[in-house]
Amino acid sequence: MTLDKWLALGQTALELGLVNSLTVLALFVSYSMLNVCDLSTDGCFTLGAAVGAVVAMAGYPALSIPAAMLAGMLSGFVTAVLQTRMGVQSLLAGIVVNTGLYSVNMAITGNKAQLNMNKTDTVFTWAKELLQGTPLAAQYKLVVELAAVALVVVFICLFMSTKLGLAIRATGSNADMVRSSSINPVFTTTVGLCVSNAFTGLSGCLMAQQQKSFDINLGQGMVTVALASLLIGGVFFGRSRSVPLRAIGAVIGAFLFRVVYALALRLDMPAFMLKAVSAIIVVIAISGPYLKKQLPLMLRRFRSGKGAKAC
Repeated sequence: MTLDKWLALGQTALELGLVNSLTVLALFVSYSMLNVCDLSTDGCFTLGAAVGAVVAMAGYPALSIPAAMLAGMLSGFVTAVLQTRMGVQSLLAGIVVNTGLYSVNMAITGNKAQLNMNKTDTVFTWAKELLQGTPLAAQYKLVVELAAVALVVVFICLFMSTKLGLAIRATGSNADMVRSSSINPVFTTTVGLCVSNAFTGLSGCLMAQQQKSFDINLGQGMVTVALASLLIGGVFFGRSRSVPLRAIGAVIGAFLFRVVYALALRLDMPAFMLKAVSAIIVVIAISGPYLKKQLPLMLRRFRSGKGAKAC
């Protein structure tokens, strides 16, 4: 490929990676900090996209972002109630909420599986008009996405350093210890899931407005993408206890995942194989550290077996 094509590939991967990194940061809060695997991510992402699209099409693009985040918080609240108040296991609670959100999303869009936003004002069109005539005019999408990601990263860093944030992290480490310390793990779990799902809703909202369209299957497989990106990002700063470094690693992981995805598309890989690519990336990201530790032992066994045969 020529240099121009490589640059175009990198920009596309960066734009999609930044939007998806908001979902990765959401999983960073719920999975890494709270130690809860929230499988409602797919439905919540689509929920944010549906609410953001409908509110923007109604003529209120400025309200689309807080509305999508509020919808995501409500989704997280329902998931938390099922886990903490109704005795439903976390994995099953996420599946139940994800299933129910399909009907909710269809109801929000007026029973329409797709929405066209080509003639709709969004935060991206506002940024395009605002940056017109400046050196950043052609990069208005990146400006919006970078601003959103930066604000979310700063919020996570500040929030996790507060007493409530520390309590959430402690709940993820040892809920029994937190309970014995007169901290209510039900409350911390609920707050953590509401915050994480708010970021997921924001991610879906920006994705729909960036693509100028909404599809009911927009969030399908998003939990796999986010988990893979989070694990890839952990390769860089996974051992660090610093929340800012780990959050930045999650953003880098989202970008690298999209680079691999874009390269697969450039290699003319059939569309139906992209899910397999996601699954393979997840397996490599999860098993990589384990296999790295086992490799010296395997080589030692191989050499000892080879020496025994020689004798």
